[in-house]
Amino acid sequence: MTTTGSNASAPSLDGTGTDRNATASLHQPAVPAHRRSVMPWVWLCAMILTLLCGMAIKVLFVDSGEGISISGATIFWDSGLSGNSFLNLTVTESQVNSVLVILFIFFLCRFLTAGMSVRPGGARQIVAEWLVEKASGLVESNMGPAYYRFAPFIAGMMALSLFSSLSSLVGMYAPTSDINIVGGWAVVSFVLIIRSKMRAGVGNYLKGFTQPIWVLTPFNVIGEVATPVSMTFRHYGNVLSGAVISTMLYAALGALSGLVFGWIPVIGDAFPPVLQIGIPGILSLYFDLFSSGLQAFIFAMLTMLYVASGSES
Repeated sequence: MTTTGSNASAPSLDGTGTDRNATASLHQPAVPAHRRSVMPWVWLCAMILTLLCGMAIKVLFVDSGEGISISGATIFWDSGLSGNSFLNLTVTESQVNSVLVILFIFFLCRFLTAGMSVRPGGARQIVAEWLVEKASGLVESNMGPAYYRFAPFIAGMMALSLFSSLSSLVGMYAPTSDINIVGGWAVVSFVLIIRSKMRAGVGNYLKGFTQPIWVLTPFNVIGEVATPVSMTFRHYGNVLSGAVISTMLYAALGALSGLVFGWIPVIGDAFPPVLQIGIPGILSLYFDLFSSGLQAFIFAMLTMLYVASGSES
């Protein structure tokens, strides 16, 4: 783990020429060995309990219905103010799963960083430092060294998008299949983009809408507002389309299995849909693994490019 900044490497010397930081670190109380060995298992169990909690909510509170269906997130609570959509508060399955995904990421970070030392002494710390190094390198290579502080935000956004999509592998409703969740992420990114563009002043930002000529002002405003909209529908559309295609293929394989093996006497009608075994799993390798990582990377890349280009403009 490295620290960026000009003051990070400058030693703090006292009157005798002794580095105060080094002296203070020597007198810090050491963490007991048994605690260092137990805490990783505690955080690992917390990760597993988070996943089990999500699966239990799916089984206990979500009506799966009969057959194969494609529906939105289940509403767990409604304030009842249906007359005013802006004041009507709801708690949906996607919101609950988003909280569980955030907790899972938090416990994962604690698991990887538990018992860290100056010298990497385990696979967990090596993985943690590798992730930090890659996130910092990604931000600096696409945005420039001046934006190194964006690395935690970009890494957190990628992790949230990735694990939200992968939550469907354990039976949870993927938060990325809800346009409200992805739209919220896009709004946060849009606020950062606007903040980056306003560094030169609010007047210069507003003046930019009249460039190159004032006649194009309405189109420039529409283009500005279209940024979060396009980011939302790009991410949401790709994830939802994958879920729809997988569900339709699963249903089609069940029907095809009945046509192929239904002619068998006596057991034909009761023959299990064997074609539904294995083939959907192969398709899931793309839609649930590769596509999830790809969409998380694209969303983070768009945020970095928009913020960096906004500051330059």
